[in-house]
Amino acid sequence: MARLLVENVTLRFERKGHSSIVALDDFSLTVADCEFSVIVGPSGCGKSSLLNLVAGLAEPTSGKIRLNGHVVRGPDRERGMVFQTYTLFPWLTVQRNVEFGLALRGIPKVERVRIARKYIDEVGLHGFEDAYPRQLSGGMMQRVALARALANDPEVLLMDEPFGALDSQTRSFMQQLLLRVWEHAQKTVLFVTHDIDEALFLGDRVHVMTARPGQIKEEIEVGIPRPRSLDVVTSDKFITLKRRIIRLLEEEVLKSLTPAR
Repeated sequence: MARLLVENVTLRFERKGHSSIVALDDFSLTVADCEFSVIVGPSGCGKSSLLNLVAGLAEPTSGKIRLNGHVVRGPDRERGMVFQTYTLFPWLTVQRNVEFGLALRGIPKVERVRIARKYIDEVGLHGFEDAYPRQLSGGMMQRVALARALANDPEVLLMDEPFGALDSQTRSFMQQLLLRVWEHAQKTVLFVTHDIDEALFLGDRVHVMTARPGQIKEEIEVGIPRPRSLDVVTSDKFITLKRRIIRLLEEEVLKSLTPAR
């Protein structure tokens, strides 16, 4: 069953006194139930714009986005978002940050405390419930952001380069943590990254985008068995897929860097 459908979506930005910019052009994408789907593409190809559309934070110029057959018309708890930047409320503790969406929904205090602590434990932050964001490392803040998104029990988890600002060791730890959490929670995930290794390590399917205006250039089935360890990055299949994606992206990156005539 297809849980998320992006159907012939075009996103155009109008500029006063200038020609419009087409970020996405007749873009279509299918993400199956409980699939970990990853998008890679050159800078400026519309990856983040796509996530904003799926999240309901923006509206397409044309086309439809459907979740379980229903057209997306705005933000909703069924779609949880984790951004690259640290989006925690600095005046709230870890516990209160994770509870935030539950409180907005009117969940009774005892229940929201229980739910928040469950996901704080899940991301390995037991003992930091009363800490404030300023007392946490970057990786820890992203774990709080992940716990906050999961606490709302979304049907689809949207992740916009959530580990892009982390050092390589922390990033590797977060990738492994995310896979463990995903395998346990069995959420549908749409994940954006510039990192080909990350895309192949995490994803069931990798969608390679063209330069702007963004479209799907090729869809690649990863096919590497789960659960995955870091050893997979040295496997023949992983290296073959990585080379294939690099070749697909080379032409698109050159297009994105070439001034329009």
